[in-house]
Amino acid sequence: MKKLIVLCLLLANFTYAQQPIKPYGAIPSKRQLAWHDTEVYGLIHFTPTTFENKEWGFGDADPKTFNPSNFSAEQIIKAAKAGGLKGIILVAKHHDGFALWPTKTTSYNISASPFRGGKGDMVKEIEQAARKNGLKFGVYCSPWDRNNPKYGTSEYLAIYQAQLKELYSNYGQLFMSWHDGANGGDGYYGGAREKRSIDNITYYDWNNTWAITRKMQPMASIFSDIGWDVRWVGNENGYANETSWATFTPMPSVGHNVAVPGQADWPLNPKGTRDGKFWMPAECDVPLRQGWFYHAQEKPKTPATLFELYLKSVGRGAGLDLGLAPDTRGQLHEDDVAALQTFGNMVKHTFATNLAKGAQIKASNTRGKNYGATTLLDGNKQTYWATADNVHQATLEINLNTPKTFDIISLQEYIPLGQRIEGYTIEIMENNTWKKVYDGTSIGAKRLIKLDHPVTTKTVRLNISKSPVCITLCEFGLYQFKA
Repeated sequence: MKKLIVLCLLLANFTYAQQPIKPYGAIPSKRQLAWHDTEVYGLIHFTPTTFENKEWGFGDADPKTFNPSNFSAEQIIKAAKAGGLKGIILVAKHHDGFALWPTKTTSYNISASPFRGGKGDMVKEIEQAARKNGLKFGVYCSPWDRNNPKYGTSEYLAIYQAQLKELYSNYGQLFMSWHDGANGGDGYYGGAREKRSIDNITYYDWNNTWAITRKMQPMASIFSDIGWDVRWVGNENGYANETSWATFTPMPSVGHNVAVPGQADWPLNPKGTRDGKFWMPAECDVPLRQGWFYHAQEKPKTPATLFELYLKSVGRGAGLDLGLAPDTRGQLHEDDVAALQTFGNMVKHTFATNLAKGAQIKASNTRGKNYGATTLLDGNKQTYWATADNVHQATLEINLNTPKTFDIISLQEYIPLGQRIEGYTIEIMENNTWKKVYDGTSIGAKRLIKLDHPVTTKTVRLNISKSPVCITLCEFGLYQFKA
């Protein structure tokens, strides 16, 4: 009888341990998970503004000024790929209103330029080069149009929505639809040359406008100051907060009964909101050079700077959106190509070998055989270690078998079930004593911890001290930086 009772208890515990884990808080959609996997992508600015040597075009440039001497989509995309970029967003229309495709919505487009004898479609050329080289493709279409005479009137919205429909229809599946937050101000406006102000919360009828995106490009994550898939990190310096939550509760917009994410003056943008209402991870946008458009007097950021930004963006659960600026030839400058190549090699070589692979892992608690700690080293983000429902603190001890030298530690939560971990420490065994090397808070999609200097040890311990629910972790890695 006693044996039967013990058996029943064991079976009950096994059944409990294999219960599906309930998601915690806001969780990512399928398109957001795909966005997280992209990690690093580029944003190409190339319009008549390039040839005017300006940052923002007024909207009055003669279309004939857009005349690159040796445009090469292939050169730009290959340089981006060498830099480790996995996607490209083309600014199909910036604030100057010049469209890089032969649109039916405005005569101020590439057909009026000498490019390809007036028969060109730069959106198509960039899109095809991106797909040929294995990069995802997205578009940026500025809501603000400093050229269009109807901007600021009720008639403009139909024009803007028609432009989105053309871009959504003719260039394959998009991974992002990117919308800048600059709206209204001085412009050419068909010769009026005046300042026009709009209410960016209501003027574009975002609910219905983005319904077009959802219908025509359901896998495109929307980025905007008032978007709902990816939020602006709150700066153009390329980094998120050290504590970085992928969930976000938007700031109430002054004078409106709606919530607006991505406001430049909202202090939670770089950090996010713990237990926020929406899954809305941060994008860290930063130009490769000083400006978003090409200026001959500027130089690209060094590869070392780019690697640091990678650690502070992707390594904090955000995305890194790197601004690429073709020169007047229609190619990336040789300095930009070199910087991207070296940066790409840094990332590639640094993370080529997980020094923890083959280690023995001992967990203080495991939910069951399907959630074992060995999954942390299998290179598969779809498998993960988890604790029982009532276990919110746990320890992992990693025996490396032989001493290893490293200075970067990588952690990844299983984010389809939400961002759960709130506090942890990492220790190494040194002289038969545990020594703390890091004290952290958030993990999320990816956490890359750069130590002040390399350490050598045979044993590492991860102590997860705070989580409101059971713990999930899908990947663990140890790496050494390689220049």
